[in-house]
Amino acid sequence: MDLGISGRVAMVAAASQGIGKAAATALAAEGCRVAICGRTEQSLEAALADLRALGADVHATRCDVNSASDIARWFGEVAQRWEPPSILVTNTGGPTPGSVGALDDQLWLAGVETTLLCAVRMTRLAVPAMAEQGWGRIVHVTSIVAMEANDMLAISTTLRSGMRGLTRLQAREYGKQGITVNAVLPGHTKTDRQDELAERHQAETGEAAAEYFRRLAEAIPVGRLGKPEEIGAVIAFLCGRQASFVNGVSLLVDGGMSRAV
Repeated sequence: MDLGISGRVAMVAAASQGIGKAAATALAAEGCRVAICGRTEQSLEAALADLRALGADVHATRCDVNSASDIARWFGEVAQRWEPPSILVTNTGGPTPGSVGALDDQLWLAGVETTLLCAVRMTRLAVPAMAEQGWGRIVHVTSIVAMEANDMLAISTTLRSGMRGLTRLQAREYGKQGITVNAVLPGHTKTDRQDELAERHQAETGEAAAEYFRRLAEAIPVGRLGKPEEIGAVIAFLCGRQASFVNGVSLLVDGGMSRAV
């Protein structure tokens, strides 16, 4: 499908691996000029090489999305190299897992930076140029826990629920300027984050990772975990011209796992 976004500048945060990298790959396949960022130089360089091997026009910046100054520097680099973005995909690693009673103030505050404020900051920097050209696409990558609480992901559940509210508010505020804002809520997806949770679960319970993943897959109607590229394809669609009337939506991409109505 031609999404009608060839030549547009797309910025994808935390795109050195996993869902971020998959989103960058999908947008590059549509002809976007793609700017990615990540904290780890080695994985960022590997992602850059993979995208360039596909013939993509891509720029990579080492950047910690928890840092306001790093985010501002990344946006400045992209504007200097090409122009300000007309597509923005906000994405971060998940906050520290744990139950409500097991998490101290510092972990909660760090979660606010990681999960909520970074999206606010990136959107704030992207919107002026999008509004000036009368066209923009913003997609926030969040999680199924925004719809269904997970006892052991207390910070993520709380703040990603807040991201649903933020998405709706931004969509209402920026829609008249030609900017759509949506969120994608992945379910269980085979990423490094999921591997990390499996390792933590094994350490706490003794259950082998293979059995953990088997149980996860069993709870999903399609019978398997998602693939990052499946999430990336949905993100790319929401950035396309065909999705111009989709605004303020928090879209589950979970293989039918959620029981939310």
